[in-house]
Amino acid sequence: MVSTGAVPNLAFRRLRGPRSAGEFAAAVRRSAREIGEQVACDARYIGRVESGEIRCPNYAYERVFLHMFPGATLADLGFSARESVRGRAARTTGNAPDCPDAPDTPPPPTLQSDTDEESDVLRRVFMTSGTTAMAAASLGLGLGTTTIAAAALPARRRVGEAEVTAVEKAVRQIRLLDDRHGGGGLYRRAAQPLRAAYALLDQGTITRRSTSDRLHAGAGELAISVGWLAHDSGRFDDARSHYAEALATARVAGDPALEAHAFCNASFLARDTGRPREAVRAAEAGQRAAGPLGSPRLLALLALREAGGRAGLGDRSGCERALGRAHTAFGHGASDADPEWMTFFREAELEMLEAQCWSALGDWPRAARHARRATQLQDPHFTRNLALYRAELTTDLARAGATAEAATAGQQVLDLLTQVQSSRIRAMLAAAAQVLRAQRGSPEVTEFLERYGDAGAQV
Repeated sequence: MVSTGAVPNLAFRRLRGPRSAGEFAAAVRRSAREIGEQVACDARYIGRVESGEIRCPNYAYERVFLHMFPGATLADLGFSARESVRGRAARTTGNAPDCPDAPDTPPPPTLQSDTDEESDVLRRVFMTSGTTAMAAASLGLGLGTTTIAAAALPARRRVGEAEVTAVEKAVRQIRLLDDRHGGGGLYRRAAQPLRAAYALLDQGTITRRSTSDRLHAGAGELAISVGWLAHDSGRFDDARSHYAEALATARVAGDPALEAHAFCNASFLARDTGRPREAVRAAEAGQRAAGPLGSPRLLALLALREAGGRAGLGDRSGCERALGRAHTAFGHGASDADPEWMTFFREAELEMLEAQCWSALGDWPRAARHARRATQLQDPHFTRNLALYRAELTTDLARAGATAEAATAGQQVLDLLTQVQSSRIRAMLAAAAQVLRAQRGSPEVTEFLERYGDAGAQV
């Protein structure tokens, strides 16, 4: 509902021109993909902007709009200054409903955080399409402690566009929060929409095959996203279970894209938990599933997963062959067939994964070169990945004997850990600090170790 006194945004409406709100929303999503953002823009969001309900966009939408209209400012697009919206919100609710990213310091990363305007779309869809218990269990909106097991869904509940769209948006929201904050503070809240999605599959009545396919795909992608949060926060058994759940969903639905994604993550988990042979097998299975999909970038990522497993086995020649296939496939460029979840996979990620291969093989200087390249290429908006890449660089430089540079990189990781919660990154930084303790001498190392020790309770 539009708030009382909202002033229509006529400038934004003029920019839409003759396109429908839905067509314009699709153009916004395409522009977002061009710059690596993830926004779940739909016709309703455009309507909220044009009505004046959204007085300024969050930072993700701001970047997309300024990309769409080069040279324009937020004022040119009809939006209010962020500071004015923040001030009004602070006086009323202590939050900023019209400008969700307004706070200067990041809020605790939960699914309840209003980091994207579509969050209330998810809330309303689940609230109006089922019981209150279903809504609470689905998105963890603070409506109580009810779990999905207690959410008595109506018998033969019909599942349609609203429910499927809500599941898909939940996936995007989780990914967005993970990109910014890491998995540490998100996992348990994210498990709630996952249970809701599978409850819809188990207890719902789906009349259209297209709806069923989308719901299976959405539930499977949600399982992978939640599995990744578990993986990133060190809950490896939970991650393995979620990835297996996604793989089973893919097999039931006959969905090769979901199957390839599940194998991709399963391979990554196997590598991280010391099962390199399993990592290779899962990556090879993923490549077989991905073969007919027409996405060279997906094949490149799966080849990198294989390379990581082979590096863990000490198979240098096999690793180099897999890296060669990855570079060749990556060189074919982006494709319309690339899955939506692969927005993170750019040259920076390729460099990072190759760095990890050389690190596993004990070639520290080569690993450091690729890790340094990854940090130089990484988009600063992907905060968690930036911290991850710098943590890898810190470790590789320390083991290569470049202790002063390693300490400088480590300081940059500590700066980012005020925003990111990731057990993986903390573990990597701890390993680097252990190496540096044995190589004291430079003032940079001493300063880093002292700060790391002081920050130990926080990081």
